[in-house]
Amino acid sequence: MAKASKSASSQPPRDAIVEAYMGLLADKPPREIGLAEIAEKAGLSLAALRGEFGSKFDILAAFVKSVDTAVLEGIDADLADQPTKEKLFDILMRRLDVLGPHKAAIGNLARAARRDAALAMGLNRLALRSHQWMLAAAGVETSGRGGALRAQGMAVMFARVLGVWLDDDDPALAKTMKALDEGLARAGRAARALHDVERLTAPFRSLFGAPKAFCSRRRSNDRDRSEPRPGSWRGDDFRDPNVTPV
Repeated sequence: MAKASKSASSQPPRDAIVEAYMGLLADKPPREIGLAEIAEKAGLSLAALRGEFGSKFDILAAFVKSVDTAVLEGIDADLADQPTKEKLFDILMRRLDVLGPHKAAIGNLARAARRDAALAMGLNRLALRSHQWMLAAAGVETSGRGGALRAQGMAVMFARVLGVWLDDDDPALAKTMKALDEGLARAGRAARALHDVERLTAPFRSLFGAPKAFCSRRRSNDRDRSEPRPGSWRGDDFRDPNVTPV
């Protein structure tokens, strides 16, 4: 234990706590991990742990935030001119690379969430926030109801990919990449459908708002309806060439 304390002393307390918790989570489910155990492994007092975090879930949220930051900092600038699907594929594969050292911990967390509805809901909130950032990094609009739906769709899709990734022992991650590619193709079709629904229902929603907004929408609808809106997630930028859009 002295070795753990010495290692932790070279880190900021928050980082030491997150690392300690994820290390413990790699060996056992979250319900079997106590706060005192986390503090001991981090080489800190329980009071110091309380000063940094209010709960184990707060520690997990800090871990997820650190993953988001690592992914965003590592985005390849050369992707800026790539189609949206290609950008998202690279971003999410990068996310899996960052998660790689914590694969055992992610597996235990996923199994626990299947038996704990409250944990599953909490993890979904964290995933929703994360994928808003991932979508923003790919240039996809994340504001409003449509943005929230896009982020939720991405969170669900990525959760399925994580399930494949957890069982994928191939260093090349062929099954994982295939699942991600197919998931993004489905998400792209759903996003285009969402855009169409938003466009068709906008006049009715505007009818109960400002009249000027309604008139503006009508003038906009007189234009070429096949032209994608700036920031929308549709069109050839996110189309799988092997799948006919519906």
